This record gives sequence, structure tokens and C-alpha cells, in this order.
Amino acid sequence: MPLKQLNTLHRYEQDKEKSASQALQTAEFEYQQNIERLKSVTDYRLEYMKRLNARSLEGIDSATFSHFHAFIAKLDNAAEQVDIAIMQSKSMVEKRKKQWLAQRQKIQAVELLLDKKRSALETKANKLEQKMFDEIATQQFVRRRMLL
Repeated sequence: MPLKQLNTLHRYEQDKEKSASQALQTAEFEYQQNIERLKSVTDYRLEYMKRLNARSLEGIDSATFSHFHAFIAKLDNAAEQVDIAIMQSKSMVEKRKKQWLAQRQKIQAVELLLDKKRSALETKANKLEQKMFDEIATQQFVRRRMLL
């Protein structure tokens, strides 16, 4: 494969790696957001439980008590939903990380090919240069012999 095509392939694979990296960062951000959501829901539930406890000590009617428990059940349900979202986002992070690593390996393979191609071209250029110097030396030797 010509060097120009390898360079084009390298740029293409680098663009794909950049996209994979951005997708990984997005997945990691969403995962962190879900963890923060769970903490918020858990903290709010704890605060609400403290309010229920304080109100219970003062005396509370059954309707208010039922309202508190219904809302706590909604918070528990919200926490379960966020737990599911955390598992899904963590799975997505792992998937995106694998994709990014696979793309990184492709780039490394192309870079290895580029290095080999450049080395081969350099070796070829060095041989041509040496051949040219040998030819010049031979011509100078022949001229000197003719002059003697």
C-alpha cells in the first residue's frame, strides 16, 4: 500500500478513535450523572424519613401517615429506576471502552504499517543514494585512469 494511502487510512482511523473517545466520555458522564441522581434520591428519602419520624413523635393522623408512606414508596421506586439506569449506563461505559480500545489497536496497527513503509522507503532511498555515489566514484576512477 502506498504511503499516501496509509497516511489517509491513519487519519481516518484517528477520526474514528476520536469519535469512540467522545462516546466513551459521554457514557462515563451519564454514568456519573446517574450515580449523583441516586445519591440525591437517597438523601431526599432519608430527609423525608426524618420528617416522618419527627411528625410521628408529635402525633400524626392516619391520612398524613399514609401520605408520607406513599411518598416514600414513590422515592423507593425512583431509586430502583435509577439503579436500573446505573446498571445500563455502566454497561454502556464498558461497551464504549471496548470499542475505543479496539479502535486504538487499529490505529497502532496502521502506525506499525506506516513505520515499516517509511523504513522500507528510507532503505530504498539509501540504496539509491549509495548506488549514485558508487557510480560517481566509478566514473571518477575511469577518468583518472584515462588521464594517466
